[in-house]
Amino acid sequence: MTSTKKDPVLVILQMTGAYDALNTFVPYGDPHYQDYRDVLRLSADDVHAVDDYVGFNPGMGPLKELYDQGKVAVMQGIGYPNPIRSHFRSLDIWHTAEPDKMVTDGWLGKAIRDLDPNKENILTAVNFGRGLPRALAAPGVSVASVGDLASYGVLTGIDGEEERMDALDIFGRMYSPMIGSGAVNDYLSQTGLDALRGADILKTAPDMYSSSIEYGGSPFAQWLKNIAQVHTAGFGTRVLYTGVNPGTFDTHANQHITLPRLWGDVTTAIGDFYQDMVEHNANEEIVMVVFTEFGRRVKENGSGTDHGSGGVAFIIGDAVKGGLYGEYPSLEPDKLDEGDLRWNNDFRSTYATLLEDWMGLDAQPILNGNFEKFDFIK
Repeated sequence: MTSTKKDPVLVILQMTGAYDALNTFVPYGDPHYQDYRDVLRLSADDVHAVDDYVGFNPGMGPLKELYDQGKVAVMQGIGYPNPIRSHFRSLDIWHTAEPDKMVTDGWLGKAIRDLDPNKENILTAVNFGRGLPRALAAPGVSVASVGDLASYGVLTGIDGEEERMDALDIFGRMYSPMIGSGAVNDYLSQTGLDALRGADILKTAPDMYSSSIEYGGSPFAQWLKNIAQVHTAGFGTRVLYTGVNPGTFDTHANQHITLPRLWGDVTTAIGDFYQDMVEHNANEEIVMVVFTEFGRRVKENGSGTDHGSGGVAFIIGDAVKGGLYGEYPSLEPDKLDEGDLRWNNDFRSTYATLLEDWMGLDAQPILNGNFEKFDFIK
């Protein structure tokens, strides 16, 4: 019998700016919570309750619906050793899976290299948004990074591949005094050539796509639509990455207004994407990851929250065994980490589970260590 099972695909959704874990997955039943949050507190009537202790932010209705269907794993108390409250450094740690030192290779870059060791598919990974996340970067790995799929292309005003190659060569020689030569120049040149080829393939995706789903107008919603277009086009892409614009969740003020609106936009887009996958019979092929760089302070600063630690992440998909994983960090004053939630769940355990139990890879060389896995993949 011929198998119709398709390769598993990982979709990473980065919520840049550090969303407030306490008001995202809300311990509304904890008496200490009410003490810390005078302005920002959410009551049982506000949240989408999971049980008599925790519930989703009021803006996260679409995610709660997926949770009720058993398709969302909530990773409580997630973080890393010796928390750092710098956006840049914390994101770097999440991207490289290395909390103790600076390294160059991203964890997904190494995974992509294992998925396609002979570089047979220049679209093994695609990013939507500004720049290229460090998570996807690794020597010898090319990743297409797209701002808008509808207008994506490289030197598209020049007809013919040979003419565009000549133009790219001229471009490379113009900048070579600044970027040097040798391995660096070779890497940039190859990346440029791959970008040309990838652009030619990716620009065909919208014409092959048809859906009844109407995504919202935010960049994030449109990038999720782009991810749906690329996945359903059958390019063999295994890793798809996008997120909100930098700083979006950095709610130092007016959080009671901003956070529900942000989560409403994000989770509506996630719900639309999931329904789009159902419509295309592709829902069993996708696992989504929603994460942010760190948590925020337990005590509000007035109308917002400042940088902290101890967070929450979400794993979403038909292949996910939904429920609560890890322990919700204690809110007792003597058990806080200098006023923050104390992490108790190393994010690399989540990565290890995704790499091995979903993507079928060996996590140890990618994460530079062995980490206890969860059982959230069916």
